Amino acid sequence: MAKVIPIEEAVKLIPDGASIMFGGFMGCGNAHRFVDALSKSGVKDLTMICNDASMPVAEDNPLYPLSGDGFYGVAKLIHNHQVKKLIATHVGLNKEVAQQSMKDDPPTLEVVLLPQGSMTEMIRAGGAGLGGVLTPTGVGTLVETDNPYCLGRQTIDGKDYLLMAPLKADFAVLGAAKVDKAGNAWYKATTSNFNIVMGTAAETVIVEAEEIVDEIPPEDVRTFGILVDYVVEGGKY
Repeated sequence: MAKVIPIEEAVKLIPDGASIMFGGFMGCGNAHRFVDALSKSGVKDLTMICNDASMPVAEDNPLYPLSGDGFYGVAKLIHNHQVKKLIATHVGLNKEVAQQSMKDDPPTLEVVLLPQGSMTEMIRAGGAGLGGVLTPTGVGTLVETDNPYCLGRQTIDGKDYLLMAPLKADFAVLGAAKVDKAGNAWYKATTSNFNIVMGTAAETVIVEAEEIVDEIPPEDVRTFGILVDYVVEGGKY
């Protein structure tokens, strides 16, 4: 059964050098208050697996709550140079990724880009204990020739596929709208994005809840409590 703990205690579980999956899509579905606390913790050399690196925003922009420092979601971690390696699908809205990976001398950030659908299935494979994913996406591109997670090309019934390695992490940090005391989680609308699949593919799963409730109807559960190790309360965004 999941254990409800303060955010500060959950952050202390993350050591230097840990690999962390963060649910979310440009901040939508991020565990915002956990990320904010982690950004102030001094933890470093992280490998971050997420869809993107979020983005800097105007400090007074009402569209992006919890960005009073000018950085939305996981962009705080990039800005603080806490991330050593970023595995993502899109980083174009955060110019600091390019700065740290290409202009710093020597580079302070390693970036591995994956096709979005491929990354999702690679995480799913990691959670399911599969040896990899066969996909036609990326055949004949840099995904095949210059990506450490491509294990080679396979030809099946005359069609070429790439064998992509499964992805797992030490931690998955998810952002949910409601979580019950057993750790069952429900996500509002598109905030489910990467959260659901990431919840299967980490050794330790932490879910930040906007609201902790006594019980979620079984038909509404999207991440099962048996997968969740810790729950933290983040409050309404």
